[in-house]
Amino acid sequence: MNTPFTFKHTQPTQMDATKKYPALFLLHGMGSNEDDLPQLVQGFQEQCHIFSLRGPIAQKPGYAFFTIQEMDQPDRAVFDKVLVALQCFLLEAIDEYQIDPHQVFVLGFNQGAVLAQSLAFVMGNLVTGIVALSGYTPKFVTEEYAIRSIEHLQAFISHGDYDYIIPSQLGIESKEIFEQFGATVTFKKYPDGHGVTADNLRDLVAFLAQQLQQDLQ
Repeated sequence: MNTPFTFKHTQPTQMDATKKYPALFLLHGMGSNEDDLPQLVQGFQEQCHIFSLRGPIAQKPGYAFFTIQEMDQPDRAVFDKVLVALQCFLLEAIDEYQIDPHQVFVLGFNQGAVLAQSLAFVMGNLVTGIVALSGYTPKFVTEEYAIRSIEHLQAFISHGDYDYIIPSQLGIESKEIFEQFGATVTFKKYPDGHGVTADNLRDLVAFLAQQLQQDLQ
């Protein structure tokens, strides 16, 4: 693929050359890397393509996808560029690999969740569903971008009640925004801070399993 992103890819086991398969695209949080999130979806390796991308910006101890001006205000020039690059990545992957374009899911934590939610709006029905963990939806995405319908979208949005990095109120606002635009939202809060608890992991896995089962029928 012609992409600026470093990434890791695993493909379904025992692939049939005549079939196409679901795809999960994983976007990590600030200061992490492409090895962080695959553990959350390891149970889907046999049936899905899994792409885990590394942010292009060095951010100790790892990487970031974009810089920020304030807590919920990404640096717009950087954000715009990375969002375009991510759209290109998804489109190229769908074209080059045996991916079912009706089974494309984006999962992100922190910055990755912000991007997952933004991709849903700008790519429309090219994204089937999202899992957004501890993120938010930048106001400029719905107010200034040319967005597409998300009435088809299945969204899992979760947040910790005691998140000291990204306040839980921003997660609630994301839920409300996605519902306002017609998406089907599963929203969960947990008595935790900025992270993924065992209950959170169980719930997101159940969400993905349900969506994949429905899509495969």
